[in-house]
Amino acid sequence: MTRILVTGKQGQVGFELLRSLSVLGEVIAVGRDECDLADEHAVAALLDKYAPDVIVNPAAYTAVDRAETEREMAFAINATAPAVMAAAAVKSGALLVHFSTDYVYDGDKAGAYLESDDTGPRSVYGQSKLAGEQAIAASGARHLIFRTSWVFGAHGNNFAKTMLRLAGERESLKVVADQFGAPTAASVIADVTAQVIGQYLHAKSTDAFPYGIYHLAAAGETNWRDYAVEVVDQARALGAALKLKASDIEPIPTSGYPLPAPRPANSRLSTDKLRDTFGLALPEWRDTLQRTLQLML
Repeated sequence: MTRILVTGKQGQVGFELLRSLSVLGEVIAVGRDECDLADEHAVAALLDKYAPDVIVNPAAYTAVDRAETEREMAFAINATAPAVMAAAAVKSGALLVHFSTDYVYDGDKAGAYLESDDTGPRSVYGQSKLAGEQAIAASGARHLIFRTSWVFGAHGNNFAKTMLRLAGERESLKVVADQFGAPTAASVIADVTAQVIGQYLHAKSTDAFPYGIYHLAAAGETNWRDYAVEVVDQARALGAALKLKASDIEPIPTSGYPLPAPRPANSRLSTDKLRDTFGLALPEWRDTLQRTLQLML
């Protein structure tokens, strides 16, 4: 039976991967209690202990603003730990599946980013995630790197949950309206990952498998303010009207909500490469939001 090691089991994507990957083999899930990813020796020991056929790494340091002052920790988890995993994958012949982010781009492009576009992260978080990507690619390991954006899920903390909480506390909200991307459900990320790993496990030749970087995001696009409006409107339609006070969500510029770490103004990711290579369709973000809100509420 295929042995699949999944890190970050408490996270949004990790939680969903436990479900989606269970049909492919024996899933071994670890969290912070089982392995501190900031400790490269602990990571190496974990991989030696379980000798997985597939390593799936959704775990990450995701405190974007705190990373500006915790650079060493961000790089330890987002760059060094993946490098250790890649080295182990080279040694054992395992497949390494790693998750990255839209923050590896500067956000200045007018249209959707292609995997081949130049990167240029402006935050420590983005720099650490790019360093992880580069370490994996340079290792020579069999790898798949999925860049995602604006992740949300019924499990864990995310923008949609924050908006529901604030809409229940306040009559009006102010949300940034000049940053664009595609909210992507953790369940979709997990299901696509399982589909691609399944294709790998059934491939006639793993040497010829199309390894590399792929964008994995929902179809469509929006901005944070319109996303917030959609969250509140859908929640009301699902019967949460009595709990939601917010009647106005005002659009504001990024400058009106300053944060320590700069955000990409454009987080739109082209998924043509993923869809064409693996024959997969990606759902529209509003549809997956509705399903996730049903679970939340």
